[in-house]
Amino acid sequence: MPRKHRKLTPVQLLAKFIFITTGAVMMAVALEIFLIPNTVIDGGITGISIILSEVTPVPLGLFIFIINVPFLIIGYKQIGKTFAFSTLYGITVMSLMTAYLHHIPALTDDKILASMFGGVILGFGIGLVIRFGGSLDGTEIVAILLSKRFHMPVGQIVMIINVFIFAVAGFVFGWDSAMFSIFTYYIAAKVMDIVVEGLEESKSVTIISSEYEEISQAIVDRLGRSTTFMYAKGGYSKEDTQMIYCVVTRLELAKLRTIVQDIDPSAFLAIEHVSEVIGGNFEKKNIH
Repeated sequence: MPRKHRKLTPVQLLAKFIFITTGAVMMAVALEIFLIPNTVIDGGITGISIILSEVTPVPLGLFIFIINVPFLIIGYKQIGKTFAFSTLYGITVMSLMTAYLHHIPALTDDKILASMFGGVILGFGIGLVIRFGGSLDGTEIVAILLSKRFHMPVGQIVMIINVFIFAVAGFVFGWDSAMFSIFTYYIAAKVMDIVVEGLEESKSVTIISSEYEEISQAIVDRLGRSTTFMYAKGGYSKEDTQMIYCVVTRLELAKLRTIVQDIDPSAFLAIEHVSEVIGGNFEKKNIH
């Protein structure tokens, strides 16, 4: 029998509701108080909506809602019920808030300040919503559907869509605005990554060495991190050996390199970025 999905507790549901609401409000503030008054736009469906609201009398919030909802319905099976409803709720809140904030004066008419602060607030808001299981833009749903039809990576399709949007923005708002929009989009993307992944990045390290036992023990003793042995066989030498796998924080990486090189200068290290560590025993052990 298929395993049932674990239901959220009332506290988790309340936290989800609060943070998705906060993120949606922050995105609306970034758009209406910083970006749109200074003719700076966001990418994705939000960017399309801003351009359409500029050339028509229809309010921005209505465009955001009308354009996003059909893609949510079409992509319902691909993204799941919980994500779809969380996204629908976030988009609804954001759309209503843009209408509410539309007549409030901008905090600055300096495009550089507007782009920087608007980008940070925008990225933080979107990151909060994504971290708590929703989204504020249906562009990725569009990209998922198109990738299945045209056999292209989702990230590449999102990039193509945004290049097209910023090019159109250049004709509508001017090329200065288009360049500021790209700058804002970049800031928002970086801030969003920090909110979603956290400041303390983790790294996974795979070590291949004939001194695997001594290296593993040194990592446990000097870093307080647990290690895992994985069986390996040399492709050239055909010799059996053990690989060491461990996960450390970004700040511990330099010390790990020193430990390995002190024991075996010829050891092979492969280091990869880890966006999140869940479960297991990642907590640092006390070093005596």
